[in-house]
Amino acid sequence: MTTRLIYFAWVRERIGVPEEDVNLPAGIETVADLLRWLKSRGEGYEHALQYPDVIRVAINQEHVEHREKIAGAREIALFPPMTGG
Repeated sequence: MTTRLIYFAWVRERIGVPEEDVNLPAGIETVADLLRWLKSRGEGYEHALQYPDVIRVAINQEHVEHREKIAGAREIALFPPMTGG
């Protein structure tokens, strides 16, 4: 099953693409697993995800915790920490 990954703000800038469709390998079950796998995909990913705990994630447009299962996800978005004023 193909999953669309969408990257926002400096995550997108460091990875170098705004989005991509991927076939997740076996064993990628949670958001945390996904972040570890992405980090292993190259220098841009490693740089963007060097502090995975600060990355916010949405599955099918709903914010989730890193322990959330990703089975059946059509879209997963990765965001840097939110700041505001």
